[in-house]
Amino acid sequence: MVADLSAAQGATIERVSGADPKASYTRDEVCRLLGIRESVLEDWEEHGFVHRAENYAFQDLVALKTLRQLRARRMPAARIRLILDSLRSKLRHVGDPLKELKIFTDGRRLAVQVDGRRMEPLTGQLLLDFDQEEIQRLLEFPAKRAERTLQQEMEKRMREAEQWFERGVEMEQMGAPPEQIIAAYEKAIERDPDAPAPHVNLGTVYFHMQRWKEAEACYRAALKARPDYPLAWFNLGNLYEEVRDPERALECYLKAIAIDPKFADAHYNAALIYQSRHDTLNAVRHWQHYLRLDPSGYWAGIARRELARLKEETLVHGTKS
Repeated sequence: MVADLSAAQGATIERVSGADPKASYTRDEVCRLLGIRESVLEDWEEHGFVHRAENYAFQDLVALKTLRQLRARRMPAARIRLILDSLRSKLRHVGDPLKELKIFTDGRRLAVQVDGRRMEPLTGQLLLDFDQEEIQRLLEFPAKRAERTLQQEMEKRMREAEQWFERGVEMEQMGAPPEQIIAAYEKAIERDPDAPAPHVNLGTVYFHMQRWKEAEACYRAALKARPDYPLAWFNLGNLYEEVRDPERALECYLKAIAIDPKFADAHYNAALIYQSRHDTLNAVRHWQHYLRLDPSGYWAGIARRELARLKEETLVHGTKS
């Protein structure tokens, strides 16, 4: 069976809530929103970059997102600590640089944006590029204004990303031209590149257009943002089946199952591939998993039929032997 994304996968498309940022977030919510593991959060807490808490405010989320971006650039923890200490020393009115300043990286170098200007933050010598009046203005930069600006900027981009994503989903449901749907998802990705759902949905649009390279690139981008995203692995497996690469397709389905053992459609497609390879034991195992997860409906009927056929063939071969 060729995987039917519109039927087998339509119910699993992730939708991002359009609600405004909450007052607080649990540890599980923080890990889910940022696409990090609990161990990563604990590591940042042990280094003192953030205080350990059971609930985090929105501004803590700003700091954690900055840390995630630095981690993605493979910035060592010791170097991050050195830079944060330097910023506190130079900008005395800034208590928490991660929350109050825009810190970004260009390759392997960090920079900080203060009142619209970039500054290298490591040592006092780096401030010699500014005259005394500029240095004094930087030292007196109001922390609350920086905090408010950062929060407003992040809220705006997240809200716009969610709105464009929702618009893309609505366009798909209405049967809008693919070009318009693609444009909506691309705008969502532009505003929040780390959200995996727009990448996955954009990949599915390309999939239906049989633009395999673009679809694969989108699914890979989703997995780069969140490697433990089972839907992206499943969709990538569907793509490899379409281009007649069952070995890679099976690898993707098994990765989706490893992340989410209750992913029924991944069990279904894995069973079909194992069956085509005459690997009866594994095919039976995945058919049984599928039927436990989805015991009713059209696809369950097919699964029961194939399972019964495999068992009958096994009995026949056993009798002949």
